[in-house]
Amino acid sequence: MTELQTGSTEIIGRKVAGHDAAGELVFDAEAVAPLLGLEPAAFMEELRKGVVYQVHEYGTDEDVGKNRVTFRYRARQSILTVDRHGCVTDVA
Repeated sequence: MTELQTGSTEIIGRKVAGHDAAGELVFDAEAVAPLLGLEPAAFMEELRKGVVYQVHEYGTDEDVGKNRVTFRYRARQSILTVDRHGCVTDVA
């Protein structure tokens, strides 16, 4: 069973991602790692190993510019909705 990590609503409104040269969102490990119960260094190591992974959904129609990203680590997950500027608008 997957444990949903809701984290803190304090992250809402916070910029947690920037854009790379291709325009893709790149997330700040210091912002995302605690949502999965990890330290940033451990988050990056587990990401490199493929144990932490993400599913990225792009908004369409009236949701263009919104992105929903699900981060998963073992039995934990955190779902962030992020606007076009990389700011969190919702956490689930």
